[in-house]
Amino acid sequence: MAAISYAQTPTAPVDTTKRWTIHGENTFLISQSSYKNWSAGGTNAFAGNLIFNYDFNYKKDVWSWDNKAILGYGLSKQQDIGWRKNDDRIILNSLLGRQASKYWLYTFYMNFQTQFTKGYDYTTEPRTLLSNILAPAYLTFGPGFAYKRSDNFRINISPAAARIIIVRDDSLSHRGAFGVTPDHKSLFQFGASFDAYYKVNLVENISLENILKLYSDYLHKPGDIYTDYTANLFMKVNKFVTVNAGVQLIYDGKTKIPVVENGVRTDKIGVQVKQILGAGLTYKF
Repeated sequence: MAAISYAQTPTAPVDTTKRWTIHGENTFLISQSSYKNWSAGGTNAFAGNLIFNYDFNYKKDVWSWDNKAILGYGLSKQQDIGWRKNDDRIILNSLLGRQASKYWLYTFYMNFQTQFTKGYDYTTEPRTLLSNILAPAYLTFGPGFAYKRSDNFRINISPAAARIIIVRDDSLSHRGAFGVTPDHKSLFQFGASFDAYYKVNLVENISLENILKLYSDYLHKPGDIYTDYTANLFMKVNKFVTVNAGVQLIYDGKTKIPVVENGVRTDKIGVQVKQILGAGLTYKF
């Protein structure tokens, strides 16, 4: 007679002491084009971008603390033109929340943005300095409330948010760049902010990330709303290779951008557009 027995593997106990969740992505994107004896013409070009995207999240009982750091830098080179940056950003986000109901939280948030290196307008001779590290830098913070359905869908609203525009570069502050009073290093604003994040899987291995930031200054032209929208498309080839495409649109009524029309350069307020497309290596943990 054969004896049959069944053994049930005991379920591992859940670690309820773990409070921090840390994960991130390191991405290196490359794009390149070259031409030789090509009848339609073309310009040889090469670009490389390095992006670090990290999340540090804490959760205990009714309290949560979500932190995100995005560091990006990229250079491009075209034939007969030197190296120029095509991406330069330092973004730090922090959201402290206390659970009010299943999906709603009382919050206090902070956002800081600046860049690593100088930026220039190359349409002038000599080139004109447009930006620098901490010129500008934007620091926004304030209490509010948030709706958080998941890590992929959340909205934070702060009706009483302070925003400080910092311009530490002497030449830029002297010109009154980014809305500061000429020869002043900063500008204080007080108003309302709206931040939204939504990431959705379109099909298998393809996802779309949406980030929207709005700010209205009660003290000066509250109807002139600062708008910053970013859309990132991630296409996974395998565990390490990805194709990324991104576009960022910014409208800032306090920042004039150089525009060349009919050979004449003027500074105007308008929509700023940045696009990045590349394939490369991504390491996640």
